[in-house]
Amino acid sequence: MSGGSARSLGKGSAPPGPVPEGLIRVYSMRFCPFAKRTLLVLKAKGIGHEVININLKNKPEWFFKKNPFGLVPVLENSQGQVIYESAITCEYLDEAYPGKKLLPDDPYEKACQKMVFELFSKVPPLLLSFLRRQNKEDCSGVKEELHKEFSKLEEVLTNKKTTFFGGSSLSMIDYLIWPWFEWLIALESNEYVDHTPNLKLWMEAMMKDPAVSSLFIDPKAFRGFLDLYLQNNLEACDYGL
Repeated sequence: MSGGSARSLGKGSAPPGPVPEGLIRVYSMRFCPFAKRTLLVLKAKGIGHEVININLKNKPEWFFKKNPFGLVPVLENSQGQVIYESAITCEYLDEAYPGKKLLPDDPYEKACQKMVFELFSKVPPLLLSFLRRQNKEDCSGVKEELHKEFSKLEEVLTNKKTTFFGGSSLSMIDYLIWPWFEWLIALESNEYVDHTPNLKLWMEAMMKDPAVSSLFIDPKAFRGFLDLYLQNNLEACDYGL
């Protein structure tokens, strides 16, 4: 991997050249949880890649040709093929590259993972809403909603009687939902999972995974980024560099 800690490209920057043969490029942002999904899969599968960081507060004009939504992650290969949307990039990587398979072959098990993914879908916007509101207004309603959503995930693990959401070993669904739990750890907000013992055990098991531990965000840098990001500071994405 190269470029993961490089400064981001912003408005007025020149587009990068072609992707080198034998690599795949991921357009990312150091603190983006959606891009972290893709980076985790790349790391877990041992796929050679390079990282181009994008300033999401000051996006380059050329980036919208890679993704009309202007969001990361985006994958680009040496043939010029472009794939965006985090879950789609992860599934593509699992299908297109050899090595450890992260999605199950069994149609029912694959459907189960997708159902957990949908169950989790309320957590990212709720967590962001909480972060925007904290210290400014009453957050009790958002906290209560987060409590409910984590309880739903706890129920999945309780019913499965396994450490991970896909079974006894780590699989795609675990990587897809992990980045937001990484946020909780970095923000020292573990009290949100105090009522979910199986979810806490899952978090502990995830921290032992080589891909997760190698890509874990620096808590101090993340808090510094978040402070600037919530102020719409154009330098937020490059905090600490």
